[in-house]
Amino acid sequence: MTWDWSAAWDFMPRFWEGLLVTLQILVLGSLISFTLGLVWALGLRSGTRWVRWPVGLVTEFIRNTPLLVQLFFLFFVLPEWGVQFSALTTGTIAIGLHYSTYTAQVYRAGIDAVPAGQWEAATALSLPVHRTWIAVILPQAVRRIAPALGNYVIAMLKDTPLLAGISVLEMLQQSRLESAATFQYTEPLTVVGIAFVLIAYPASLLVRALERRLVH
Repeated sequence: MTWDWSAAWDFMPRFWEGLLVTLQILVLGSLISFTLGLVWALGLRSGTRWVRWPVGLVTEFIRNTPLLVQLFFLFFVLPEWGVQFSALTTGTIAIGLHYSTYTAQVYRAGIDAVPAGQWEAATALSLPVHRTWIAVILPQAVRRIAPALGNYVIAMLKDTPLLAGISVLEMLQQSRLESAATFQYTEPLTVVGIAFVLIAYPASLLVRALERRLVH
């Protein structure tokens, strides 16, 4: 086996297209995960069991089923019910929805860690409920959980190759198409592997630095 630089160079146009799609999935999936995760967390803390129980059931179901199964369900089954999206949209929704159930638990932990005195102070000041959450509770909770949320962003990045299973043209799928066309497997797959390392490792260092800064 020898390394062919020309094969690696020929793959680069496909690679950049795949990288752009991967980053798009990561950014939008993270936004869905963080937003929906907060909604789940608030639902799980609801004093009404008719809200708390259904939310708990849905999040447990999603968290305990594989992401790949959820991808296939959204992409192949929902169209039979008249709900159909593009492969990219489906993959982004699936990965954001899946990880929202994990970020929900992170939000819950952060909210529970806010001292009871903060709630009491907000009550003493007669702050409205929404003002208490926005100005007092959530800023303190997010400060505690930001590193954990960052870790889930890295996990989402490493799960984006699963979207190749529904033909999303992210980095892995682009390498597979290039390999099928040229019968050169080493170079495209190696380039993609290195790209994941170059993205994920600096991101993990950034998360550690953020954790040290916020904790201390």
